[in-house]
Amino acid sequence: MTGTARNFPMGDGPETDPTPCGVAFKEWAAVCLALEAGEQILILRKGGLHEGAAGFRVAHRRFWLYPTRFHEEAAHLSPAAAPWLAPARALVPPAGELWLRSLVEVTDVVALPHWTGLERLAAWHGWSAETVRIRFEYREPGLFALVVRVWVRPTAWIVPETTAMAGCRSWVDLPTPLPTTDLRPALPDEDFENRRQALCADLQQAQAG
Repeated sequence: MTGTARNFPMGDGPETDPTPCGVAFKEWAAVCLALEAGEQILILRKGGLHEGAAGFRVAHRRFWLYPTRFHEEAAHLSPAAAPWLAPARALVPPAGELWLRSLVEVTDVVALPHWTGLERLAAWHGWSAETVRIRFEYREPGLFALVVRVWVRPTAWIVPETTAMAGCRSWVDLPTPLPTTDLRPALPDEDFENRRQALCADLQQAQAG
C-alpha cells in the first residue's frame, strides 16, 4: 500500500463531462448524507467479503453513492457523523427500490499502511475510532483514503434493487447508466479545493506514519 494518485483536475465534473454513469459505490447512509451536505470530502475504505483475494481497489473514478444500512449504528460513527443517522433512517426506500441522487468523483487516492498518524484524520471522516481500528486490522493492515467531490440531484433516480447487488462489496453495476445532468455541487469550487489541499496535507503525514 503505497503512493498517492491525483485522478481528476478541478473543473472536470459533470458540468463539463455529462457522461452517464452506470456504477454505484456502497457507503453507510449517514455518511452519504454528510458527503451530500459538504461536511465530508473523505471516504475511508477497506473492502468487503466479496472484494476478492486482491481486496479493495479504486476501480472507478466516478460513481453514484449507494446508501446502505447494514452494520450502520451510532457506535460505529464519529460524533460529527452520528447526527446524520436519524435523517438517514427516515429516507429508507421501499423494498426493492434503490434511491441514487449523489454523484461522486475521486480527486485523490492515498494508501494508508501505518496505524500511527490515522488520528490526525479523525475530523475528516465519519467513522468512530473503533471502526477505524477494526477496518484497519481486517485481513492485511491498512486502509485506502479517497478524497471526493460530490454533486447532488434535487430528486433521486429510482433503480430496481436486485439480489445481484446484495453482499459486502463496494462496487455495483447498475442496470442502465444514469444521466449526470441536473446536479449541483455540494461545495463551491474554491471551498472544495481549499479543503482538499488541507486534507491532502494531513493525508501525506498520515501516510508517513
